Amino acid sequence: MAPAIHLVKGRDKSLRRKHPWIFSRGISHVDGQPSLGETVDVFASNGEWLAKAAYSPNSQIRARVWSFEKQEIDANFFISRINQAQLLREDIIERDGLTGYRLIAAESDGLPGITIDRYDNFLVCQLLSAGAEYQKDTLVQALKHCFPKCSIYERSDVSVRKKEGLKERTGVLYGETPSEPVVIEENGVKISVDIINGHKTGFYLDQRDSRYQAQKYVKDKEVLNCFSYTGGFGLYALKGGAKRVINADVSQLALDTAKHNAALNGFTDKKKAVFLNADVFKLLREYRDQGTKFDVVIMDPPKFAESKAQLNGACRGYKDINMLAIQILKPGGTLLTYSCSGLMDGALFQKIIADAALDANRSVKFVERFEQAADHPTDTAYPEGFYLKGFACKVI
Repeated sequence: MAPAIHLVKGRDKSLRRKHPWIFSRGISHVDGQPSLGETVDVFASNGEWLAKAAYSPNSQIRARVWSFEKQEIDANFFISRINQAQLLREDIIERDGLTGYRLIAAESDGLPGITIDRYDNFLVCQLLSAGAEYQKDTLVQALKHCFPKCSIYERSDVSVRKKEGLKERTGVLYGETPSEPVVIEENGVKISVDIINGHKTGFYLDQRDSRYQAQKYVKDKEVLNCFSYTGGFGLYALKGGAKRVINADVSQLALDTAKHNAALNGFTDKKKAVFLNADVFKLLREYRDQGTKFDVVIMDPPKFAESKAQLNGACRGYKDINMLAIQILKPGGTLLTYSCSGLMDGALFQKIIADAALDANRSVKFVERFEQAADHPTDTAYPEGFYLKGFACKVI
């Protein structure tokens, strides 16, 4: 008998709306003994076939749906999904002149637990679910078919894999090892990406649209770029005609890359492009206490909330840094602030900024909203795919 899971009565509603997750409490019983990540058939309590899913016995998300159609989960299945994802992005790639973009956005592209970013001729994979790990060889086969000239590198060095009963892994899956950083281009800006050592898969592609929009706020302005990483926002600020940009980050390695990126784009004036190794929380307090003011503050911190249990602490962290940012802005200045924590919805983030403004004793106006770039889509059946939100605020 083929392995299968049967749902508790009434637990099929989300699947009928094409949501791809099945939680452990929704399962009545399991036929057979499916192994970690193995494909199983999913049945409603009345015996009706619903989907094919990857089984994950160690996770609260007990199964993730590959397909709501009766089809084999084989190389042809992955080739079809990959080609579809590439086709969806063709106009964005052409419009923004991209040689780096997100090819597969996990559940939003019908491939749960699989993230794939393309950096020139390297495909960097992050496999976060048991099903993704189980299908790794088949996925690589499909990628080789779709992108025969690309090397494939794995960056599954993420702690969330433990929830799926998986170890962290990195390394070459096909082709060459990226022996040096890969230079990509977006909107005419060159960016060096360290595939092996960089954050996530090497770079934050999801902020591309926000980086581009930031340009209109920076002309002839003094800009502080907080949590600058490899200087993406700083590059766009310089391109937008900023008088001076201070890139602040706690990682010297990231700052060295940021400096290299500035040089790649012809921004070599050390007075205009400053790279500061500093703890942003401490730095903001120092600027406030010294009375140092800026025209624009860019606040793009790492994810503060990995779980619901961390959300309250994350709210305090976001409020603190935004309050400090508001305090060091000149009257009429601009705060560009973002949250990449999926657990924090836009309304809550807006409330945090409002509370920060109150504590800073400044009048703040929301003037523009931002979200993740278009190669990071959100499927209508999977609202969890929307995670990045931001605001442009004017401070009086």
